[in-house]
Amino acid sequence: MAAPADNRSYLVGLIGSGIGGSRSPALHESEAASQGLRYLYKLVDLQRLGGDAAILPRLLEAMELTGFTGTNVTHPCKHAVVPLLDQLSPAAAAIGAVNTVVFAEGRRSGHNTDCWGFAESFRRGLPDAEREVVVQLGAGGAGAAVAVAALDLGVRRLLIHDREAARADALVERLSARPGDATVERVDDLRSALAAADGLIHATPTGMAGHGGIALDPDLLHAGQWVADVVYVPLETELLKAARQRGCRTLDGGGMAVFQAVRAFELFTGIRPDAERMLHRFAEL
Repeated sequence: MAAPADNRSYLVGLIGSGIGGSRSPALHESEAASQGLRYLYKLVDLQRLGGDAAILPRLLEAMELTGFTGTNVTHPCKHAVVPLLDQLSPAAAAIGAVNTVVFAEGRRSGHNTDCWGFAESFRRGLPDAEREVVVQLGAGGAGAAVAVAALDLGVRRLLIHDREAARADALVERLSARPGDATVERVDDLRSALAAADGLIHATPTGMAGHGGIALDPDLLHAGQWVADVVYVPLETELLKAARQRGCRTLDGGGMAVFQAVRAFELFTGIRPDAERMLHRFAEL
């Protein structure tokens, strides 16, 4: 039975590039309907607009003027949006990237729900995975959140690789300033790094719809490792397929997509959603 209708209405969105396959509108709107809420979720695709992250200031202003409650942001906007905000949650400030913006009382507040989303998905999908040495591909917005989650999950040595060395260095510097005795390093030689790694986290857009391919030579993987992918469109990425063929345990990006949405929904509405119901809806989609 749906919850009693809320008199308020919610208009939210997602800003990103190549997001036509996003499940977020259906996921948010379905949960809102179950809660008895009036809720509309709109995609703002930079690709279709013929722009890039440089038009973020105008997009945020337009959203505020047209009454948006808030917006999610994804690749390539998670870092670029930070200077445009009035305040950051502690998690977003620690990560240095934002995936959820709330408009309220004339202010823009930035949050990061990716970190908890990945951690919760990992705890459920790979609860007993070894976490002594882990390689991560990608140091962008999603990569920053996932790296923090990896350390929170108990990874002892995190080796970060990004095709932009400066971006990897910046993330390593940020993470190394955190309290704790975990080691974070940039690596360039993936073959050597993966030879001794317990697992691999893939946090780049490679493999998602519109960004096809595979982010590394799958022959660098070996049986006994685990591979976690943040890509969820498609769920069955080339990387995960190749990893299973080589005897690796795998975790797709679906769980992270759902759990980050769980937290974002609560930020937008102030109402706690039913996470299990959202997982079920995602499976249906």
